[in-house]
Amino acid sequence: MLVDLKGKKKIAYYIILFLITKLLQPFIHMTLLMVNLMYTKSLVVCLSAYFFSILFGYLSLVYFDLGHLWLDILLAHTIATLVIFIFSIIYKNSSLYDPFWSVIPFPIFIYLIIYPEVDESSKLRFLLIGIPVTYYVIRLTWNWLKTWPGLEKEDFRYINLYQTFGRFKLFINFFGIHLFPTLMVNICLFPLYFAITINDQPASFIDWFFCIFTILAVLLEHVSDEQMHSFKADKRNASITMNKGLWKYSRHPNYLGEILFWFGLFGFSLSQSFDNFWLIICPLSMLAMFIFASIPMMDNRSLERRPDYEEYMKKTPALIPSLFK
Repeated sequence: MLVDLKGKKKIAYYIILFLITKLLQPFIHMTLLMVNLMYTKSLVVCLSAYFFSILFGYLSLVYFDLGHLWLDILLAHTIATLVIFIFSIIYKNSSLYDPFWSVIPFPIFIYLIIYPEVDESSKLRFLLIGIPVTYYVIRLTWNWLKTWPGLEKEDFRYINLYQTFGRFKLFINFFGIHLFPTLMVNICLFPLYFAITINDQPASFIDWFFCIFTILAVLLEHVSDEQMHSFKADKRNASITMNKGLWKYSRHPNYLGEILFWFGLFGFSLSQSFDNFWLIICPLSMLAMFIFASIPMMDNRSLERRPDYEEYMKKTPALIPSLFK
């Protein structure tokens, strides 16, 4: 009799659980649908922003002539940034700008190689430049897309800037979050102007070397990001520092790959003339930005969130692995 009673209680428990699940099912379904709809809306907004950004940038190139090709590109680049900024203000999320960094090198590269006055005699050089640039654009944009939460969340770095500068939020938003990175990318793309438009030398060993060098730089960033994604996918690692794979030898191997990519683009300008060596100031400016801004910001955030990060910082170089460790 006692066994029967326990059995009936168990059956009753499963029936109640089944009924609760069925009652909650519509609410769970609606919640998932709402999340999906919000992300779809975010994606549509983002695609619209970039469509109009590139469109207005192109119209700038068509209708404005500042007397120098790169000044025309700089103006178009700035106008395209302004469009993204307007969308960021409307939707109250400056993270809309994030993929601009990785997207814009490709249309600028394409515009340079199809510019009417560019000599097409060295199409091989265009190919050797285009392969790493295309790999970089697709890889970094996809990396952003698969981790982007939509317009519901904004990058913590932007939120920190708003909190720090308070009433100057709009000023910081445009000049610090939008325009400054645009100018950095524009400066670092400048060597391509010399490599592509001043095209009086055939493709050489230098072009081949920097093609491979730049691909390897993007690959370094690619592998670093994938290792970090795999690490973060395990919820048990939420408050633990990633110190495996490439991250065992460098605190920011992804940043190292990013920096080397821009040095690789600079290298292509040397195939025309070693007189272009002064252009090294372009990737050096990117290096300075990472050393004095990006790396300290990420290190400070990790120190706040991970108890073991301080020890990790003592043992692991910020960028270049120690050869004597």
